[in-house]
This record gives sequence, C-alpha cells and structure tokens, in this order.
Amino acid sequence: MRTLVVTGDDFGATVAVNRGIAESYDRGILTSASLMVCGDAADHAVALAKARPGLSVGLHLVLVDGRAATSPKKIPHLVHRDGWFRGGPFRAGLRYQFSRAARRELLVEIRSQFESFERTGLKLAHLDGHHHLHLHPVVLDLVTRPDITPLPIPSIRLPSEELRVALALDPGKIVSKVATSAVFRLLRRNGERRLSAAGIGYAERVYGLLATGRLTERYLLGLIPEIRAKRVEIYGHPAASHTFQECWDPSPSGLAELAAFTSPWVQEAIARAGFASTSEAPLEHSTASGVRRA
Repeated sequence: MRTLVVTGDDFGATVAVNRGIAESYDRGILTSASLMVCGDAADHAVALAKARPGLSVGLHLVLVDGRAATSPKKIPHLVHRDGWFRGGPFRAGLRYQFSRAARRELLVEIRSQFESFERTGLKLAHLDGHHHLHLHPVVLDLVTRPDITPLPIPSIRLPSEELRVALALDPGKIVSKVATSAVFRLLRRNGERRLSAAGIGYAERVYGLLATGRLTERYLLGLIPEIRAKRVEIYGHPAASHTFQECWDPSPSGLAELAAFTSPWVQEAIARAGFASTSEAPLEHSTASGVRRA
C-alpha cells in the first residue's frame, strides 16, 4: 500500500495559519500538523486539534526566527532579552556548532519545548523544525537521545526530493535549488544514520523544500503522478482568510497552498496515483527511489 501524509507547518503561529490548517483537514488532503508551542496562536491551534481527533500533531521545533519556551535568563546565548532567538538560520547553526555555552542552553530549550507540547495533552506524532534546524547535527543528536526528550518520537522529517522534477515543475531560482538540494542531501544521509540507530522512522520521500511558498495546485498536479515512493510526506504552509477583527493577514502563498490542499483535482490525482491518505507516522526506514526516471 502507498501511503501519503500531508502536513501543515507553523501550526500555532497565527490564527490565519491555524484556520488554513483546519480547513485543509476538514475539506482537503491535510492529515497532519506541526505545532509551534510558543507561537502567538498556540492555544488556538491546540483547541482546533482537540476538536479534530483524526488530525495528528507533531512538534515544530523552533530554534531560530521565533520565541523560546525557556526564560531568557536561562539561555542568554540563544535569545535576546525579549526571548526571541538571535540571528538567522546560518548564524544560529554556527553558534550551535561552535559554542559550548549555546549547546548547553540548547539542551534546556529543547527539553522545554517538549515539555510544553506534553502539557497540551496531545499525542506526539512526529518532529520537524522551523527552517529545518532540527537537521543540524548538534540538534539532531540531542533530539534522538532518549534522556533529553520526555516523549517518544515516532518519526522525524528528513526532506528528500528530486531536483530534476522540482526544476521541471518550477524552473525558477535554479542556483538556489541546486545548492539547497546538495546541502539537504548530505543532511539526509546523516539523518538516516542517526534515526536508524535510534529506531526512529522517516519517510522515503518528503516534498515541499524546493517549492516552499509555491506548492500550488498546478505544482501538486504535476508532482503527484511522478512520485514512485510508497511512504511519502508532502508539507506546506496553508493559511486562510481572516475576519476584520484579526490582526494577522494570510500570505498570498498561504492562500495558494490552502487552495491546493483543498482542490478536488489534487484529491483525485492522489487517489489515481494509488495513495491512501493517512495521519500515521512513516515508521519504516527506506532509501528507495522516489520518482519515476525519464
């Protein structure tokens, strides 16, 4: 059987994102969501998830471009005084790699986010990370240690998609996509070794990285027939329209991805490709080829 998990990231970031994820689940292909436990609308996201028992929820680990779960006084090398993480992904990655003080504080913050998720009462379905910082070797080493995380992790996202197909469907930003593909190929190899040793699952193929913000209906209709893997995840960032009382606007890309995730044509393409939609974590390990070759 071919299985497909469709995940909405940044659950809890804003009300618009939360509603986009809920709507994509209620009338579309979405089966899973990744929760930012310190997001501005995290409580709203948890309430929506509890009203939808079939929606699986994982932890969207935030270690950059977001607010920490730990008091700034306890992790001064990681965050500013307001609790916001310092720098962007590149600078944060260097800090985690070369600063012992930052690594000690990183351990504290990772525990805090797992504990915050545990307090929601939701069952942890998977782990991934904001800007994919969970794949940083230092971070991945910490989250795969059973003495660090209070909750068992069924699966961790390891992005893996074919550059040829991504360029055929969306030919823009070639240099960026080639570089991104090369970096994440190395991170995937490291992740496979670590997760296999820890007994944590991952999908054969994970799509979304090379089409971030551009996972449109057209893109999915071109991608789905090309997928050859049996255990697949597609992730995106759907967002819904808001009412005038709310202060958060959905991005144009969020609205486009919501339209893609609720498209009847995309649902038909998934069924025609022989996929069974599921919220279950991909527990088996595999390095099988994912897309039909030309």
